[in-house]
Amino acid sequence: MRVLIVEDEPTLRQALARSLRALGHVVDEAADGLEGSYMGEEFPVEVAVVDLGLPRGDGMELIRHWRARGRHFPVLVLTARDRWEQKVLALEAGADDYLTKPAQIEELVARLRALVRRSHGWSSDVLSLGDWRLDTAAQRLTVEGRPVELTAYEYRLLEVLMREAGCVLGKTRLTERLYPDEDERDSNVLEVLVARLRRKLATADGRQPIRTLRGRGYLFDAGRGGDG
Repeated sequence: MRVLIVEDEPTLRQALARSLRALGHVVDEAADGLEGSYMGEEFPVEVAVVDLGLPRGDGMELIRHWRARGRHFPVLVLTARDRWEQKVLALEAGADDYLTKPAQIEELVARLRALVRRSHGWSSDVLSLGDWRLDTAAQRLTVEGRPVELTAYEYRLLEVLMREAGCVLGKTRLTERLYPDEDERDSNVLEVLVARLRRKLATADGRQPIRTLRGRGYLFDAGRGGDG
């Protein structure tokens, strides 16, 4: 997942970010509503965690702004405001879930995974496509029932491709989902990752699902072998 955390309390924000990064997720951090507004519009956010009591823009206003601008990624409100009226207002503003502080990181991550899963039309943490099965909770891949080890970046790339199976994903879009900083992005590195994944995803008879569409990007297609 690529997660945006909009939280003005630095200790909490940084602790959440560290925990999510340790689990292999890409995290962007914003300390106020204005910064969060910019990141939510310009970054390839998959899911956001938003506090309501923000400087330079209330959390409710931030969510309404994103929705008005056509940014429909899921939003989880994480706040100390525990009255039911606040929850109703947040959901009406466009939030998708509501969690009160203090929250356990395990519950937060589970809720974020559920939001991302639903946003892509999946009903389970397990992405099962043909001979390829990816458990996104355990971050475990099996090919024809055989467990396959993945590096952190291989896993991130495969999760993106499988969540959006059947869609052509350009190199820029993929690298934005893999790396938080522009300085780290390198299309040559992406090509190396794809090549490694192809070898690891190959079935006993040599089929693998990642197709290259020249000049357009990559596609996960479980119905046929990739074109190499």
